[in-house]
Amino acid sequence: MKTRLTLNSILFLFILLAQPLKVEAQQAGKELFNDDWVYHKGDMSLEAAMEEEAGWKQVSVPHDWSIEESFSGQWASGTGFLPGGIGWYKKTFKLSDYSESKRYAIYFDGIYKNSEVWINGQFLGKRPNGFIPFQYDLSSHLKADSNTIIVRVDHSDYADSRYYTGSGIYRNVYMISLQEHHFSQWGVFFQTPEVSKEHATAKVQIGFENHEGRSRLIQIRATLKEKGGTVVSTIDTTLQSQTGNDNNTELNLQINHPELWSPASPYLYDLVVSLRVDGKELDVWEEKVGIRDFKFDANKGFSLNDENMLLKGVCIHHDAGALGAAVHKEVWEERLKTLKELGANAIRMSHYPHQDYLYDLCDELGFLVQDEAFDEWEVGKNKWIQGWNVGTPGNDGYHVAFEQWGQKDLQDMIRRNRNRPSIIMWSIGNEIDYPNDPYSHPILDEGKNPQIYGKGYMQENAPASRLGELAAELVNAAKIYDTTRPITAALAGVTMSNHTNYPSVLDVVGYNYQEYRYKEDHEKYPERVIYGSENGDALEAWWAVVNNEYISSQFLWTAFDFIGEAREWPVRSSGAGIIDLAGKPKPDFYFRKSLWNDTPMAYLGIAKTEEDVLRRNHIESAWIGNEGEVKWVTCYTNTEEVELLLNGKSLGRQQAVYQKNKMISWEVPYSNGLLIVKGYNKGTEVVAYSLQTPGEHMELVVETNMASFGSKKNQIIFLDILLADSNGNRIINNDQEVSVQIKGPAKLMGLENGDLSSHEDYQANRRRTYKGKLRGYIQTNGQDGNIEVEVSTSGLPSKEILVLYKKNE
Repeated sequence: MKTRLTLNSILFLFILLAQPLKVEAQQAGKELFNDDWVYHKGDMSLEAAMEEEAGWKQVSVPHDWSIEESFSGQWASGTGFLPGGIGWYKKTFKLSDYSESKRYAIYFDGIYKNSEVWINGQFLGKRPNGFIPFQYDLSSHLKADSNTIIVRVDHSDYADSRYYTGSGIYRNVYMISLQEHHFSQWGVFFQTPEVSKEHATAKVQIGFENHEGRSRLIQIRATLKEKGGTVVSTIDTTLQSQTGNDNNTELNLQINHPELWSPASPYLYDLVVSLRVDGKELDVWEEKVGIRDFKFDANKGFSLNDENMLLKGVCIHHDAGALGAAVHKEVWEERLKTLKELGANAIRMSHYPHQDYLYDLCDELGFLVQDEAFDEWEVGKNKWIQGWNVGTPGNDGYHVAFEQWGQKDLQDMIRRNRNRPSIIMWSIGNEIDYPNDPYSHPILDEGKNPQIYGKGYMQENAPASRLGELAAELVNAAKIYDTTRPITAALAGVTMSNHTNYPSVLDVVGYNYQEYRYKEDHEKYPERVIYGSENGDALEAWWAVVNNEYISSQFLWTAFDFIGEAREWPVRSSGAGIIDLAGKPKPDFYFRKSLWNDTPMAYLGIAKTEEDVLRRNHIESAWIGNEGEVKWVTCYTNTEEVELLLNGKSLGRQQAVYQKNKMISWEVPYSNGLLIVKGYNKGTEVVAYSLQTPGEHMELVVETNMASFGSKKNQIIFLDILLADSNGNRIINNDQEVSVQIKGPAKLMGLENGDLSSHEDYQANRRRTYKGKLRGYIQTNGQDGNIEVEVSTSGLPSKEILVLYKKNE
């Protein structure tokens, strides 16, 4: 074996957030396979699916059929009162590069759920888990002329989750064409065992396959490049490959003065690994990677690159209102940039693996990620049908597949994402230990508080001792594929779990809503690393982080409102987010921003009562009312002092301090006009925020995020509609039904107003505004021509916007 190692000096280069983002690791020959599918709702035989043409409709994936259906109280509150069912997908295609000597595979990033796949009538396999990516080898079944791939999706147990899942091929699909010698699926593992500001060592473990039928001498080269293309380090090796898919090697790269990845500076290198036979390049693996070092400490919390850091985290689900679970990358990019504005630096992927490009965005934009595998294990949790904690729950769900698929699903989650610098934890489960849902323990009889201890010990339930047994198996399975990150879980019943070995088999232990246990458990279990894995928005919950050095994080529930986990009908979505279904910040977003962001800011909210101010409930961002009516004005700010002025008259200046039983507020008799708060640091005004009473004249204000677009297919254009007066002040109390017409090479994907109880058709081109706002999503089709958008409502002049086509964009 020969090796050659070269080193080049590193030039400092910041990541530019606006650069196009790759979708996952790219092997040579891996291409999106999203277009030209047809879809049929309802069950049929395979033979009928292969032969029938009528009754199918053209779709592009990602495609979520549930979001296309009508909300109805006959379905389950847990999944947002939308149906599941059975659906079929079909695509007929011809491979332009087809060769009998090549290898072909199809890769699905996720199908919800119980997918079965056939190619040219040959069964390829079934995957019950709807959140896990998987791949099938097509090589021996393809034909040179025409091929048909068929997918059956069974989501007939529609009440199978505590949150909205979607239904169908709702994530990306890829066709992969390879030579006989190629890298294995997820076969390159990049690690940085030694990291400092002066020097880093990168270990690249490589798995590859030889389908030629004989042993061959191959050359593998690993190269690390700066963003500008300058080679930082390279090494190659020559070795003998054996027939089959069990070939492995390891290469080590040396990097001097590395640029370290962090949320503040998410620097990414380009890793390029090539495979050659007889000097001919047969496969290339390209992926963006980062160099960073982190650790959790039982006493000091979390540190990144030797600097202590608080994880200001949020939990997210994968849907986005009108788009359902088929959320495009541009939408997530906008959402994550909003979280950056908030001051968040961490994300919990609750409670399942998410879309592939979402992790790319976290790498690029700089978020620390907890990746999570499951919401239940071997026994089903309660899934509410009539409303959260209302009526009799169901117990359908993933648990029926856990025994056969649990360890593989976990391992595949890890193998897909283990090169991500953003990921710092693998979670094996969320609230698996919720008292009596499903596990129980005699300690539950000793509690006095039912919110903590549940209903008492339920002997007929699964014993809590199983938690430690199953966790140990999952931890061992996870560490086969990655030992560089700790294994965690989010515990809901720590009181119960402390009487099992569940916490002890974890590397770090997440506490959900149990800040009251931090001090006691830190003293009782001094070696345990404790962090907040899911937390409420109370001020005291944040103080529990900043006042305890050994607690590293808060993961707020949640960043965004989401479909499902609903109360009783007609509510069909959760309002737990600080950002609404349309991606727009709610008032409490600014309260959190005042805690998490150091850039001077101030925000005004209006409430009816002092109690609403204290609880941060029913806060509106509009100065409207009747003359003399008492209003409570609250301010969210990170400045030292604030002063409120109404029509130029000061209503008082006060220290900007939040207290347990007192927020920053003023009791103000209402009067039309201009309300301004000014924020001061060291006596100097540094920020101001105002609310103006809107005038009587109302008009439509329409904006898009793009003035022009290019020839790339499936670009997403945001359409924002506002009811406002002639000065642009939003009118929140006179909502209108708005119609949107699109002409040109694009379609309207959906309209979202953020109303948690709206049952309007998401496929329609009309929807009411909610508190004066409406968001639309437009998707281009790749053809030439400008896009004309007309927005209209009864009684107001319509507005037209022209989005220009520019071929080279």
